[in-house]
Amino acid sequence: MTEQPAPPPVPGFGPPPVPGFGPPPPQYAPQPPYAPVPPQPAPPAGPDFLAVDKRNSVVVDASGVAFEMSGLTIEFHWPEIRSVHYKASPDGKALMVAVVHMDGRFYECGVEAKPRARLQEWFPQLAWVLGHYRPMG
Repeated sequence: MTEQPAPPPVPGFGPPPVPGFGPPPPQYAPQPPYAPVPPQPAPPAGPDFLAVDKRNSVVVDASGVAFEMSGLTIEFHWPEIRSVHYKASPDGKALMVAVVHMDGRFYECGVEAKPRARLQEWFPQLAWVLGHYRPMG
């Protein structure tokens, strides 16, 4: 039988390199200091709509529409919204709000109305706020 040579060492394992032995470490360019994002101007004040239950919420205001569903939040700004639709759920216990994105994607959030009469209060409020920000629909 013949002896096989030992395999070469795998880079990254073994003792630290001896200074002056092997290729020099790469020189990294200095990183520019962190440049913070300039603050965005606040949207002008205007009417807002808020519907909340134990798990979900819908907010419509000067910046757009926001859904919160079980702790997750998604925000839609007015320039990226094609349309906003709303209706009562099939059982009449919740407000269903849908946002159609400019690229055709569809997002929906339902907020339970307790007491059920609150649903009838939300409809005119939501219609008025949406009419303020989206007079053409």
